[in-house]
Amino acid sequence: MNIGLIIVLVAVLLVLVLGYNIMLQYKVKVEATKRQESARYVALIDATEDLIGNAHHIPFSKELLLCLNNRILDCLESMKELDPKNKNVAQRIEQMKSQINQITDSYQSPESSTFKVPNSDKHAIMMLKLVKRLRDTVRSEHNKGRMDTQTYVVESARLDTIQLRINIENVIKRSNDAITRGQPGTALQLLKKGLDVLSTKNDNYSIQAREKLQKIHDNLEQRRQSRSAEELQALEERQKESDMEALFGEKKKW
Repeated sequence: MNIGLIIVLVAVLLVLVLGYNIMLQYKVKVEATKRQESARYVALIDATEDLIGNAHHIPFSKELLLCLNNRILDCLESMKELDPKNKNVAQRIEQMKSQINQITDSYQSPESSTFKVPNSDKHAIMMLKLVKRLRDTVRSEHNKGRMDTQTYVVESARLDTIQLRINIENVIKRSNDAITRGQPGTALQLLKKGLDVLSTKNDNYSIQAREKLQKIHDNLEQRRQSRSAEELQALEERQKESDMEALFGEKKKW
């Protein structure tokens, strides 16, 4: 056999083997990228479902609930593009579309009266973290163009109000607890902080809360001043008694 032909065949074989390895590596890389992307979407879905699952802690508006469910739908549709043959994803997409339609047609945004006052500092912190996560999610969806600007502004303001209510209601609870423990100074400090926060707010809740905190503060300050006056009077009386004893306490022997 011609040596030149053998060399050509070997070269062709090497090229084929090299090309196959390159294609195989590319395929493996593509699959790995798909798995990473899919895992990212799963994490987003889990995080969003966790937010929805905490809807009993604070009132969720219709717009917020639609935003979260549409976020899940978008993730599922992206997962379907990565794996069009995945029947489970296709089924979940249909379920999510049905759920979104149901929310759109029948969900009523809860009244502000459904807000649950935090029962402890730990509960308040948990609620504040939830509000922060919701605000971050709403901002992200708006930046991606999946929430219009007007809805975003309204929802952002609503979440700001909820955050304010959590803080103020917790201040009221903590100040009442301090009064019960006989710590009026601590209660006054808490009330002053709450009043400072509300000083620049003019919405209905802030006005009512400011009046409530001011009333508690004034009553507590009046009680403290009255007590101080009584203590001062008692001190003066003791001082008078001491002076009288100094003048007439010792009897002289004649």
